[in-house]
Amino acid sequence: MTFAANLIRPVILFGAATGLAACTPAVSSSEPATRADNDAICSNDALAAFVGQKASVETGSAMLAASGAKTLRWAPPRSAMTMDYRPDRLTVSYDDDMVIIRASCG
Repeated sequence: MTFAANLIRPVILFGAATGLAACTPAVSSSEPATRADNDAICSNDALAAFVGQKASVETGSAMLAASGAKTLRWAPPRSAMTMDYRPDRLTVSYDDDMVIIRASCG
């Protein structure tokens, strides 16, 4: 066997092994997920009061405090947003005049 063949074989085997590992199903538990005390969970309860207000840094900070969310995601008009659910995130949509039209957790 040549020197190059001796180097290529381990690379091919490693690639095959890591590729198969990606196909392994995730292990799930029947128990509900728990969160640490320092994790923030967003609450929609106080967010309706902000609809109609101007979107600003100050308004965003107040919304974070009111909702208990850890992160804030602004949603400009006509923009695509991911649909992944995050219980610690607040998403705020506004119109062309920078007026908040919707705020929701997730």
